[in-house]
Amino acid sequence: MDELSLLVDLHRDGPRQGPGGDDETRLAITLSGLSGRTGLKIADIGCGTGAAALVLAKELDASVIAVDFLPDFLHHLGSVAAREHLDGRIETLAASMESLPFEEQSFDAIWSEGAIYNIGFANGIRAWRRFLKPGGILAVSELTWLTQDRPAALQQYWLRAYDEVDTASAKMAILERHGFAPVGYFALPERCWLDNYYRPMRARLAPFLERHGHSEAATAIAAAQEHEITLYEQHSAFIGYGYYVARKTAD
Repeated sequence: MDELSLLVDLHRDGPRQGPGGDDETRLAITLSGLSGRTGLKIADIGCGTGAAALVLAKELDASVIAVDFLPDFLHHLGSVAAREHLDGRIETLAASMESLPFEEQSFDAIWSEGAIYNIGFANGIRAWRRFLKPGGILAVSELTWLTQDRPAALQQYWLRAYDEVDTASAKMAILERHGFAPVGYFALPERCWLDNYYRPMRARLAPFLERHGHSEAATAIAAAQEHEITLYEQHSAFIGYGYYVARKTAD
């Protein structure tokens, strides 16, 4: 089994594929100003198994297109949406976030929690902007330094993993340079990392290794995940996800 298939197997049954929380999605909705509007059309890009898409469909009068390139994740979302009677509001789409089949100015909002790093923050907001209607909302969570200075080991690890990690002020400047006006920001609390993501994943590591016979590839993935969890537990004051909510400005 290749690395991607192993990662899908590890994360498919998790409540989330990255840090986040339903309350935090609701806070972003409040900051967006979308509450109370009718007939909204929203794209959730890099939706994973759909935690944010489900909240958007429940909280807003909206049709949500949930996009991910992994059909296993979308199948899970489809099952949950049907069980919660939200399948009429959520449509799943298997597609790469780099080549989305959307018409220009077709969405009132674009959401992406913990996923834009796959194509890079600046590249993502630049590429997705054209899909938003005038004044449309972009809401993304993105790996963010919480302080100007941080431990060397933590900085080295995350710069190797994602060299666009930066401070909130730098991320907001990128938004402004690419045609957005920031309207809200907050950092995800520790529980979004530990309770909603890392601890559930840590509990799945032993069964994951058993399923794959403690293969070299599976063992390497488990060790890498454990190292990342430990780093966060030691240095959570310095690194987190910033949640950025911004409005598309006039061309």
